[in-house]
Amino acid sequence: MKLNTVIENEKLTISFEVFPPKTDADFESVRQAAYDVAALHPDYMSVTYGAGGSTSGHTLAIAQGIQKEYEVPTIAHLTCVGATKQSIHNALCEMKQAGVENILALRGDRPAWMEQEPFTDYHYASELVETIREFGGFCVGGACYPEGHPDAGNKREDIQNLKKKVDAGCEFLTTQMFFDNNIFYNFLYHAREAGIQVPIIPGIMPITRKTQVKNAVKLSGCHMPERFINIVDHFGSDKAAMQQAGIIYATDQIIDLLANGITHIHVYSMNNADVARGILNNLAEIRKAY
Repeated sequence: MKLNTVIENEKLTISFEVFPPKTDADFESVRQAAYDVAALHPDYMSVTYGAGGSTSGHTLAIAQGIQKEYEVPTIAHLTCVGATKQSIHNALCEMKQAGVENILALRGDRPAWMEQEPFTDYHYASELVETIREFGGFCVGGACYPEGHPDAGNKREDIQNLKKKVDAGCEFLTTQMFFDNNIFYNFLYHAREAGIQVPIIPGIMPITRKTQVKNAVKLSGCHMPERFINIVDHFGSDKAAMQQAGIIYATDQIIDLLANGITHIHVYSMNNADVARGILNNLAEIRKAY
């Protein structure tokens, strides 16, 4: 099922992101963790792609398995850093053969093993979007950064580049994680002002371990509100308490988004079915209202 038919309505959708294993030895355990999330029957699931396409086979296997075993639509990530037009064409053929109809088109980061200049035929995600649209048969999504892409000179430039990606054929956008909803609302306002009218889906990361805070800041440079820092400082040394507090904080973010008219939510589950289940349980009655 193509996701444009899922998200272009007023119905509430909750989706989860999972990631594939880095090695063949870890495949079964990671696949089972992803399947445990799929067993909760979210509206769709996103399966990430390793740096430089290093986990592409695992990405497709998990995405295909989720659709086959649980009838949950999936969107597979695809990056273009270090890629050629031929390698992207091959990847699209494999996705089509696997029955994957949705792609999250990303530039991607240069992996550690890729030396010097990482770009070949592609420099930007907008170019990848164009290739996918020319190939045909896929619903294409993209990523966006409410606090600004780290490579952009400023937020205005970032919005302009995002508009290019949408104009190239991107049908919806999913944000990088954020922990202050006001940042998302401000970003949404400026995106709409720039003429970006596709659905923009907020990405929520439940922080359930203290160590995740440093990683989240390192990966995305996101702002951590004092309220959230206080929660981590107080509960971070207690594993069970921190998980519960993280789920509650993420739920609170989601409820505020829903109350402000946002009807599609994407959750970075980190392959943790307990966290995904906790979010859904907290929203059980609210979901019925939609």
